[in-house]
Amino acid sequence: MTAQPQDNDDAMEQAIRLVLAMLPQDRQARHEEIAECVDPIWRMQRSRGQQLDRDVLLKEIESRVAVWQDDSLGLKDDRNHVEWLTEAQLERNWDFWERYRRYLEDVRLMPPRVVRRLDQSTDRILRQIEDPGRPGAWRRTGLVVGQVQSGKTGNYIGFACKAADAGYKLIVILAGIHNSLRSQTQLRIDEGLLGFDTQYQQRSDQTTNTARIGVGVMPGVKRLKIASLTNSSEGGDFKQQFARNLNLPIGDYPVVLVIKKHKSILENVRKWIVEVEGVPAGDGRSKVVRDIPLLVIDDEADHASVDTTKDDDTDPSTINRSIRHLLNSFDRAAYVGYTATPFANIYIKPKAEHDTFGLDLFPESFIESLPAPSNYLGPERVFGLKATDPDDDGIKALPIFRPVDDYEAWMPRRHKKEWAPPEDLPPSLRRAIDTFILTCAARRVRGQGTQHNSMLIHVTRYVSVQNRIRDQIDEYVSLTRDRLRDGMGGEAAHTLDLLRSLWEKDFSSTSAMFPAGAASPVQWSEVEKELRPALRKIEVRAVNGSSRDALEYYEKRKAGLSVIAVGAEKLSRGLTLEGLSVSYYLRASNMYDTLLQMGRWFGYRPGYEDLCRLYTTSDLFNSYGEITAADNELRQDFAEMARLGQTPESFGLRVRASPAGLAVTAANKMRRSVKVRLSYSGELPETTVFSLHPEAVRRNFEILERFITALDEQSPEVDGTSLVWRGVSPTEIIDGFLDGYISDRGSYRVRPALIAQYIRRCIAVGELSRWTVRLVGTPIGTPRSIGAHPLRLVTRFRQDGLDSEAGRYTIKRVLSPADESRDLPDELRERALEATITARRLEADRKGKAEAFKEPTVPTGQPLRRFRPVQEPLLLIYPIEHPEAGANADLLPLVGFAISFPFSEHPTETEYVVNDVWRQLEIDIYDDEDPDE
Repeated sequence: MTAQPQDNDDAMEQAIRLVLAMLPQDRQARHEEIAECVDPIWRMQRSRGQQLDRDVLLKEIESRVAVWQDDSLGLKDDRNHVEWLTEAQLERNWDFWERYRRYLEDVRLMPPRVVRRLDQSTDRILRQIEDPGRPGAWRRTGLVVGQVQSGKTGNYIGFACKAADAGYKLIVILAGIHNSLRSQTQLRIDEGLLGFDTQYQQRSDQTTNTARIGVGVMPGVKRLKIASLTNSSEGGDFKQQFARNLNLPIGDYPVVLVIKKHKSILENVRKWIVEVEGVPAGDGRSKVVRDIPLLVIDDEADHASVDTTKDDDTDPSTINRSIRHLLNSFDRAAYVGYTATPFANIYIKPKAEHDTFGLDLFPESFIESLPAPSNYLGPERVFGLKATDPDDDGIKALPIFRPVDDYEAWMPRRHKKEWAPPEDLPPSLRRAIDTFILTCAARRVRGQGTQHNSMLIHVTRYVSVQNRIRDQIDEYVSLTRDRLRDGMGGEAAHTLDLLRSLWEKDFSSTSAMFPAGAASPVQWSEVEKELRPALRKIEVRAVNGSSRDALEYYEKRKAGLSVIAVGAEKLSRGLTLEGLSVSYYLRASNMYDTLLQMGRWFGYRPGYEDLCRLYTTSDLFNSYGEITAADNELRQDFAEMARLGQTPESFGLRVRASPAGLAVTAANKMRRSVKVRLSYSGELPETTVFSLHPEAVRRNFEILERFITALDEQSPEVDGTSLVWRGVSPTEIIDGFLDGYISDRGSYRVRPALIAQYIRRCIAVGELSRWTVRLVGTPIGTPRSIGAHPLRLVTRFRQDGLDSEAGRYTIKRVLSPADESRDLPDELRERALEATITARRLEADRKGKAEAFKEPTVPTGQPLRRFRPVQEPLLLIYPIEHPEAGANADLLPLVGFAISFPFSEHPTETEYVVNDVWRQLEIDIYDDEDPDE
């Protein structure tokens, strides 16, 4: 009997699965090995009537095998913790995890090395919570930090599988504040942990087979006992009466709840479990649940869960109180938060406790940082990342940013919910929609026609305005569809000319900048054939709190959903836009964590990275560059403290004192610490954003000349092309330079006034008393007199990925790394270089890149600043040729600076009041929890 031919997509998936199974599992396969495994599988599929493209199959395998992921890093506090996992791994069955692992490898075709990293990281997290069988009362609180859209949900599903295997009997997953996100999360839990569709079944031992999905339909898997009291429908959240009627045997096998962070739902869960399983507590007034270990997994843990009240004497804020009350109702409880933006959680005051609600949610037990896999399209690749090491080129931004500057008449920055946008869409939005149409067609050419395609439009927080925009965009898409329908008319020809011009000017040139093999070349003639079918599939939806529109990715998983999603807050937190390729984004916020969470364009874009586009303003692109640098700086701090064996509490203190953490989250999330401590100990603040306003340029240059003239009471040393003054007093640095310097508003992290406060605090404890000032010149720059000294100006180029921006100039770095150590004695410089080499080698080993390691040639970073004497900071001043000097030779140079601070020997953080500083920095705190959403 002849086998019926399979669908080509299914045949390709089967071929990929078979080839991956043949490859070595303990190392990365070589190209020759992959080719040797591809050929027999390809021939076998052809013999079955499947016309698979061998080169496409080879590229698919190589793209999966080439993906790597660093090991996770962690801080922990083992006080009152009993190590248990090593022995438990030998004695217990890990069936939930094993079938999830098989599902990821065999069904989702996840790269094997990424699955192994997931196994390791979830072991590390599980190890830090208690053995659920440990007698007596205990509690553990931790935090897992990933990246936006990087796979945190997959990680906590794996963690939940292992927790169920270990013996946790009640697993509560807190999934955002909207039904759409809760429903999406429940569906992922159904697929990866439960194995059945909760809309049709609540317990795994019910007899129906039609409801089985995900891990439940793989051949040969065990039917594991597990139940859910929530389901994946929009209204499937927890209901007390339903739970009572179902009457599950709590404690016999795992019971899972996926719930929203709503006060009434959290309270209903607590009341139900206490009513069913609670026994009188020692105080005689309340009940506690004994011997049923609880695990709470808090997705987006920085959102709604953090206590925003202002002092210890008041009750905690609503959601925070409800989560704590739930944990406090169990004698055995573990809480693990997951977030990409941990700043608010780390600002929580450790040991804060309430008589009724218990301890706050500071992650005192552990913090685990999850690096993203190498195929993740994250902030560093979208916005670039400046190098902090001279032997490192940094990360160049991908060429996918398109500036928007024509929207003000259509969508003013300040508008009300009654605003009616003019009928004519701005040209940039029309171009963005056309880009999405072309992307959908190009993906069809690449064989991705049944995959999801999404476009994000995020321009207003008001639901009523979002609905008007949806109607406008729907009209534009319908008009384009109608114009192309007959294929021969004049309007069709005109529309095709516009699309062809956009393809040739944008897509062809952009795709050519991506690495060879990253994407298959696509010709216009091929795209043109797919335009009409691509357009027929595109739907326009508003996704907001009052809209009935939902994103039906699961229901349309076979044919693929193509959708233009218009929204705001509901699209900003956790909700995944499958196949997101084009984003049109104008919504501003000055809080780092809010901006990062709004970045739905981060994630995985296999086979279509080159087709992705981000349409936004230059201001927002620049803000994201600042955020990326600050976030990376804190992650580097985390890695260093992990190597030193520090605890979460010590890292919390570090973040609360770090200039990188200055504007990372809303002031109310810093709640009781209304006074925040700021430290530049071991830091290198440097200016990378400059105002081009003539008055700011003039005043900064005048400040520099006065400062240099005052220093000339002591003759400077001439060091090559630079001038050096030693033994300068800190008062001269503050009064003569910092107090008069004007920084650009876009420079969030380098604020001279705050630096001056820190220096004054250090002076009070006898530090930073002898400064070295280096005025840096170059041998070939434009000659210029500064004070009485002839000098040649340095040149700094605009940061990659940024177009010219009126009134502002943003550069990659102001520092030439070798300058930072020139003032040190030879012995200290050599020791600092050894420390730099050691630190970089350890990092290369951890990332599995030891073979490619190049020894640094100059000391840099914190290893260098650890060897800087505590009395001897360094001020580097860079007179920079004005970027418009070619057109006007009379323009004064810009003045940039960097300060190399030694590590302080005293707790010399400068305390300041958050709200005052926010006003001083002209940062507009934006309330993203708008009632209109």
